[in-house]
Amino acid sequence: MSKRGRGGSSGAKFRISLGLPVGAVINCADNTGETFSCTLPAPPLHPAVVIRQRKSYRRKDGVFLYFEDNAGVIVNNKGEMKGSAITGPVAKECADLWPRIASNAGSIA
Repeated sequence: MSKRGRGGSSGAKFRISLGLPVGAVINCADNTGETFSCTLPAPPLHPAVVIRQRKSYRRKDGVFLYFEDNAGVIVNNKGEMKGSAITGPVAKECADLWPRIASNAGSIA
């Protein structure tokens, strides 16, 4: 007899919408001087946190939200931003998960 669904942690899990694949080239929204960034941590590319995505996603209160463009900020291994300012809005879900990004954001949507 299989024991499907019994493993893992109980409670709500954070779901990631499949708007951007790993390795997608996105716009850089901070002031590091990079014009394009990538979400795949390979040697010539920079690891980034996606702060805006064009694909719509649903929040817990039932609102569907989407942005005008795909954008991210470059981070180091500790999760600290490489730049010091963010242009444009930051998603509320991103601001909740990364407080250092939220402190540098101009507006949170």
